[in-house]
Amino acid sequence: MKKINVIIVGVAALLAAPLFHAAEAKKSPRNETQIKRGEHLVKAGLCADCHTPKKLGPNGPEEDHSLMLSGHPAGSALPPPPKLASGPWQIITDGGLTAWSGPWGVTFARNLTPDKETGLGDWTEQNFVDTIRTGKKMGKGRALLPPMPVEGINNYTTDELKAIFAYLRSLPPIKNAVPEPIPPTPAASQ
Repeated sequence: MKKINVIIVGVAALLAAPLFHAAEAKKSPRNETQIKRGEHLVKAGLCADCHTPKKLGPNGPEEDHSLMLSGHPAGSALPPPPKLASGPWQIITDGGLTAWSGPWGVTFARNLTPDKETGLGDWTEQNFVDTIRTGKKMGKGRALLPPMPVEGINNYTTDELKAIFAYLRSLPPIKNAVPEPIPPTPAASQ
């Protein structure tokens, strides 16, 4: 009986070891340092300005921290944007600064949380780096649309992008299916 207990304990230890090491890797000082660096870069890069819904506070719109980096609220139905003016006034945004309309159509800020269904949960670090480097989803898909500042963010170093991704992966996942972009209507693109 003692031999069976030892075998069971040994098998349990072998099965638990990968889980223990994965948990320890998440808590490692290097990973914590990388996450902190990524948090700094996300804040300095003003990512939340577009990717975090706003609520009205005493001083006007402010970030809704309960929805940090979850993108345009899925349940926020918007009417069609007003007709674009000619001249210098050609971009319109919603009050939450998560939906934008311009000559390219209408874009919605993406959910950057690690939710597997609606965010970046199934993305790899390489998918993220490729997206930023190329300005295309997963490095080969649809182009990232305005107001995403591709020309600026693709200047991050690979280590900085990995730190940003580590920070995004450390956030609580928020289920929020952001609408797909709406292409411009023929009249709007003229």
